[in-house]
Amino acid sequence: MKHLLPTTDPQTIKIIPRVYSTDVTIVLRDDSSNTEVTLTPVSVVNKNYIELTTVFDLKEGRFYDLKVIDNNSSNIIYRDKIFCTAQSTSQLNNEHYSVNKNEYVSKSANNDFIILWVNI
Repeated sequence: MKHLLPTTDPQTIKIIPRVYSTDVTIVLRDDSSNTEVTLTPVSVVNKNYIELTTVFDLKEGRFYDLKVIDNNSSNIIYRDKIFCTAQSTSQLNNEHYSVNKNEYVSKSANNDFIILWVNI
């Protein structure tokens, strides 16, 4: 799964495709609205990767299906999922995505209580 930001700046993703071609098209399908968008990225082969750079118009907190299609053969050469969030998510730093980040704040309060025992 790829992690991208909800920004209008160009972003780069690295993929290891089935076929190394730089004449590719990206097809993004929004899982929430089931709409597809076709993008034409700038593609560069860098060692074992293809780096795809384009402007992704993504919405915060949504999942997308990613297909990379080789324009020469019309075959799908790569598939993946994209999750769009502005939260920093790094497993190395133990930072995980939270749906409730900055919305639920627990307050420390004195939760002492008294039990009265009545003997009848």
